[in-house]
Amino acid sequence: MSNDHPPKKLSRRNLLKGAAAGTIAAGLGAPPASAARAPLNRIREENAKPGTTDWQLTYTRVDPKTQWRSPLIEGFVSRASVSAGETMDIMVSTNPAGPFTLDIYRMGYYGGDGGRHMMQLGPFEGTVQPDPPVGAERVRECVWSTCATLTIPEDWLSGVYLGKLSLVEDRYQSYIVFIVRDARQADLLFQCSDNTWQAYNRWPDNFALYDDGQSSWALKPGIRVSYDRPYGKYCQILDAPLSQGSGEFLLWEFPLAYWLEEQGYDVTYCSNTDVHASAETLLRAKTFLSVGHDEYWSLDQFNHVKHAIDEGVNAAFFSGNTCCFVAPMEAASNGTPHRTLTRAGRYGGLLPEEEDKMGPFPMEGPKENMLIGARTISPFNGSGDWIIADPDSWIFEGTGVKKGDAIPGLVGWEFHGDPAPIPGLVVVAEGEATNAGDEIAHWTATLYPGPKGNWVFNASTIWWAQGLSTPPGHMLPYSHFGRPHGPDERVQKITSNLLKRGRMQLG
Repeated sequence: MSNDHPPKKLSRRNLLKGAAAGTIAAGLGAPPASAARAPLNRIREENAKPGTTDWQLTYTRVDPKTQWRSPLIEGFVSRASVSAGETMDIMVSTNPAGPFTLDIYRMGYYGGDGGRHMMQLGPFEGTVQPDPPVGAERVRECVWSTCATLTIPEDWLSGVYLGKLSLVEDRYQSYIVFIVRDARQADLLFQCSDNTWQAYNRWPDNFALYDDGQSSWALKPGIRVSYDRPYGKYCQILDAPLSQGSGEFLLWEFPLAYWLEEQGYDVTYCSNTDVHASAETLLRAKTFLSVGHDEYWSLDQFNHVKHAIDEGVNAAFFSGNTCCFVAPMEAASNGTPHRTLTRAGRYGGLLPEEEDKMGPFPMEGPKENMLIGARTISPFNGSGDWIIADPDSWIFEGTGVKKGDAIPGLVGWEFHGDPAPIPGLVVVAEGEATNAGDEIAHWTATLYPGPKGNWVFNASTIWWAQGLSTPPGHMLPYSHFGRPHGPDERVQKITSNLLKRGRMQLG
């Protein structure tokens, strides 16, 4: 389905003219305390607008020499998240040089299409931008010329936005990705796991947070990555070239956003960077959502989430491998804050069985199970069924589950165990996961009461979102001998029970 009206088409000149009226520094400020509660139907109103499946890439090509990048057309933006009225620079390289267009889509439900076309930019004259030198700690920071400066329209609702880059004289495409945030009060705050997207980004060739020049899976300090570069093809368990440039959003997070917006939940979106920068980001929501693969947290981020829970905010960790490594953030070389990160420590310190696999590190963080309810254990990857342990818990109301019932393949490819000694904590599901080395891990999903009648849920799997929906083009993962089966009514009901309790407690 297409839009009722032709999309806005903006030239570079008009974009820059609009931006000149109010360019804003790239630092992230705390949202105003006076932010008014928005109408609860904003998500429903947004998703009633015409959608399209044209947000999907049709043609892409990964350079076989580098394995990860798409030099024919690739780009990035100057800010991980941006508010309506603020500006964002867009950097694009085409090799060979050639014209291209940029179509921007907001990702949601939209009648099952998954996205809404917001505007078309260009055509622009693409140029070959330089590969950055290898900097200190192997950082690759692109200093590219700007093809456009976009002022975010006031009517763009908070969400995850994909920009589809398309060559005019050829068929190849790739994405840029950014988050539009706001300061309104909302029931749900969906935190994108973009620190982890960047940690696994090997662009241009073997320069992830795991690449030390000798090994491509080094778990050690002294390596740094920058947000100022395109996202390469995802480098782990799923070969999905048609997600090129979107980080990990389409792989692990979009099925949750798609389902939430289908159901009409009052949800707003933010970056890991926003939670790192401001504790106030969290206090405007009733429930905080950690989604997908959420491995890399700064100490500020940890402390801000802990503070929010202490203040009565609910937390749902629909994620795995969560808050595993301490990831301090620093500014880019041009002074833009929060544009690089490194791996400086392990939350809770190294386990004895981890000491020959990672580190040593110069620091450690608090034990993450005291926040999440359980923590990353070793072996830390594998797959298994999600097996009910406490069917009397309120999260299972209306599901009809019994003790020992299994949701096939939902656990993977990383998870949590070692439940914390928190008063009132219960293990709601548990079982075994098997990895590719035939090692067995005992994982636990947990629920514990917060100090003000709130709750903290830990699903203990990266694949929780796969149990909620399958958006257009979505590929189910396969790893460590297993995979999830897709949408499951029990996962949907458990999730709705949690979110319903969250709305009732503070509203």
